[in-house]
Amino acid sequence: MIAKVLMVLSAGIILTLGVLHLVYTFWGPKLTPRDPALQISMSQISPAITKETTMWRCWVGFNASHSMGLILFGLVFGFLALAHGQLLFHSPFLLVVGLAMVSGFVVLAKVYWFSTPFTSICISLACYIASISLSRA
Repeated sequence: MIAKVLMVLSAGIILTLGVLHLVYTFWGPKLTPRDPALQISMSQISPAITKETTMWRCWVGFNASHSMGLILFGLVFGFLALAHGQLLFHSPFLLVVGLAMVSGFVVLAKVYWFSTPFTSICISLACYIASISLSRA
C-alpha cells in the first residue's frame, strides 16, 4: 500500500508541474521574456528549418508539448498505481521506462531549468525509487 502511495505522490508531483507549466505557457507573463523586444524579435524570425513558423510560435509549442508530456506521465503512472498496481509493479518494462523518464526530467531540470522544478522532480524521483523498493520488499 505504501508503494502505491509513493508512486501516486511521484506521479502527482510531475502532473502538478505539467499543469502549472501549461497554465504558465498560455496565461500570464511567467514564460515570456523579461525584455519585450526579445519576444517581438522571436515573433518575426523563423528557425533555420522552415519559414512556416516563428521562433515565438516554436517557443509556445515546445512549452505546451513539454507540459503535455509531464501531464501524460503523471496521469498514466498515477492511474496505473491506483487501478493496476499489480501490472505496474510487476512490469520491469514500465518501471524502467518510468525511471528513465523521471531521471531524464531530473537531468533536464539540473542542466536547463531552475531550482524549484529541480527540487520537485528530485523528490518525485526519490518517491518513485522508494515505491519500487517497497513493492519488492
